[in-house]
Amino acid sequence: MSDKSEATTKLLAIRDRIDAIDDQILDLLSKRAECAEEVAETKRAAGDQDLWFYRPEREAQILQRMSAENKGLLANERITAIYREIISSCLALEQIIKVAFLGPEGTFTQEAANKHFGQSIETIPVASIGHVFREVENGLVDYGVVPIENSTEGVISYTLDMFMNSSLKISGEIKLRIHQNLLTDHKVDWKTVERVYSHQQSLAQCREWLDENLPDAQRVPVASNTEAAVMASNDNNAAAIAGIKAADIYNLKIAQENIEDNINNTTRFLVIGKQDVPPSGVDKTTLMISAKNRAGALYHLLTPLANNGLDMTRIESRPSRNANWEYYFFLDVNGHAEDENVARALKELEREAELMRILGSYPKAIL
Repeated sequence: MSDKSEATTKLLAIRDRIDAIDDQILDLLSKRAECAEEVAETKRAAGDQDLWFYRPEREAQILQRMSAENKGLLANERITAIYREIISSCLALEQIIKVAFLGPEGTFTQEAANKHFGQSIETIPVASIGHVFREVENGLVDYGVVPIENSTEGVISYTLDMFMNSSLKISGEIKLRIHQNLLTDHKVDWKTVERVYSHQQSLAQCREWLDENLPDAQRVPVASNTEAAVMASNDNNAAAIAGIKAADIYNLKIAQENIEDNINNTTRFLVIGKQDVPPSGVDKTTLMISAKNRAGALYHLLTPLANNGLDMTRIESRPSRNANWEYYFFLDVNGHAEDENVARALKELEREAELMRILGSYPKAIL
C-alpha cells in the first residue's frame, strides 16, 4: 500500500472517530437541554414570586469549574466560550432573556452583552446609558449592559452618575478586549481619507496610530462607533474606527486591523438588573458611599476595609450634585457581601459613612 493510501485510510478512521464523538456530544446536549426544561418546570411549579431563570452565580460556578478541570488542548478561553453558548441555548428553553445595550447595532457594548449572555438572547439597542437604566427599571427588559471603564481612557463618569438615583443592582461584569479597526467604503483608499469618525474614547485609544498614519485627517467624534460606520459608509472621503461587527453590518472594508495603541486595551462593562446575586465563590462587591464632614473623612472610610483584610481594587469619586464640594465614592472590593469578613467591614463602614449603599455583589468577569 502506498504512503498516500495509508494516509487516506488513517484520515478516514479519524473522521469516523470524530463522527462518533459528535454523535455522543449531540446526545449529551439533548440530555442537558431536557434537564434545563425540568429546571424551568420545577421553578414554575414552586410558584416562587421572585422567579429568576438566569442565575449569574450558578453560571459562573459552571464556567469556573470547566476551566479548572480543563486538561485538553483547547484554551480555557475557548472552553468558556463554548460553555457560555451551551448555557445560553439551554436557558432560552426556560426564558428568552431581553438585554438592553448602548446602541445602535454593532457596538462593543452589544458584543459584551453577547459575550456574557451568549447568542440565544434578545439584544435591544437604546440611545444612551440613561435609556439602558430606564428600560431595566421599567421592566421592559430583564437586564442592561453599560460600559464602566476602559484600561486606557479610564472611568465612564455618566454610568457612575446613573447609580446615584437608581435602585438597580449590579449582577455581573464583563471584560472585553477592544480591537479597533479602520473601516472604509470598499472603493476608498484609506491613505487618502480626509475625515475619521469615531466615538471620542476610540479616537483617544488610537491617537498614536492616527498621528503616525493619518496626521492630516480631521478627527470627528460622534455618539458611537456604529454611527461612525454609518457616516463612513456615506462619505467617500472618510473612514471610521469601529469593531469588526460594524464592518459586517454596514458593508465596510476593514482597511487596517487592530490600530489601538495598547494591545491590552480592555473595556469593563456592568450587567445591571433587579436581582440580588448569591455568592459564586469568586466575587466582587461595588459600594457607593459618602463621607461625613470631618477631618480625615476618606481615611475613616477606608480603615474598616484594611482592618478586615479586604482588597480594594478601585475607587472613584463623583460630585454629589446635592451640594458644592460634596462627593460620592465608588469602591470595588474583592469578595461577596455575605462573606464573613466583607459583612463585618460593611457594618463598620456603615457607622463611619454618611451614606452607604451596596450596588451589588456579583461574580468576577470570566475571560
